[in-house]
Amino acid sequence: MASLSDPTPVASRGRVLLTGAGGFTGGYVKTELERAGFRVAGAVFGAALHGDQVSLDIASLDACRRVIEQVRPDYLVHLAGVSFVEHAAAVEFYRVNVIGTLNLLQALADVELTPRQVLIASSANVYGNAAGSLDESQPPQPVNHYAASKLAMEHLVKTWCERLPIVIARPFNYTGVGQDERFLAPKIVAHFKARAASIELGNLDIERDFSDVRMVARAYRRLLQTDCAGETFNICSGQPYSLRSIVETMEEIAGYRIAVRVNPAFVRASDVKSLVGSAEKLRARIGDLQLIPLRETLLWMYRAPNQTTSIG
Repeated sequence: MASLSDPTPVASRGRVLLTGAGGFTGGYVKTELERAGFRVAGAVFGAALHGDQVSLDIASLDACRRVIEQVRPDYLVHLAGVSFVEHAAAVEFYRVNVIGTLNLLQALADVELTPRQVLIASSANVYGNAAGSLDESQPPQPVNHYAASKLAMEHLVKTWCERLPIVIARPFNYTGVGQDERFLAPKIVAHFKARAASIELGNLDIERDFSDVRMVARAYRRLLQTDCAGETFNICSGQPYSLRSIVETMEEIAGYRIAVRVNPAFVRASDVKSLVGSAEKLRARIGDLQLIPLRETLLWMYRAPNQTTSIG
């Protein structure tokens, strides 16, 4: 296999089918893959098609067969799924995250196509409330439907590992320009960009292992180019940050103090108190992660052009 930095011609890199291409992460992964010389067919759901995009509802096995046959990908990167923990319809987590993923794998079998690598995004939420720096050997203990659906997906995906070269990624929290403001980091940044006098948050002492979405995209691309089928990898920085510390960093960046109000409605009994990962296995396999400090990510988000937002 060529070096990860080799300027190999596009034709030798191959074609990637990227599900969830219209989502926050998908755009960065597409850019990362194309810069490395891959040709990317982006699969999107419920949106107008642009360029090389294809329409795909992964909850439909027939649709998965059609798209797999149409694209005939050399690689599959599967990011599509329901990712917001507080999504109103719990059944959607299982219909999309579990059944949708299995449909993609079944479609590969049905059209008799074996890609060089299949990368499937799970979530570090499968670890639940486990303490300490978590490596991939930590027994999962999910505490919400999102995490449970991802763990169920992982278990069922592993039944396919003898037939397909599958690698599972467990990303911890990450953020960047363009992330939906339902998520905490972009919500906090948006309030500072709007010079809001106050913000309502939940438990300020919850700790998360935050990474920059650009690092996550780079890690996915490197895993795609690495012989690691059948394995699972944490995607993380190894550094915990509390919501309180993120607010304090934004106060320094924006140059003013914001009044923080703890809204009991935002404090969930199922909240994972601290979620911090070990990236040792990932580093050993793909090399230096080129971590981006969270302050730099927040500054990037703060300086980005304003989008249409509603600050409450």
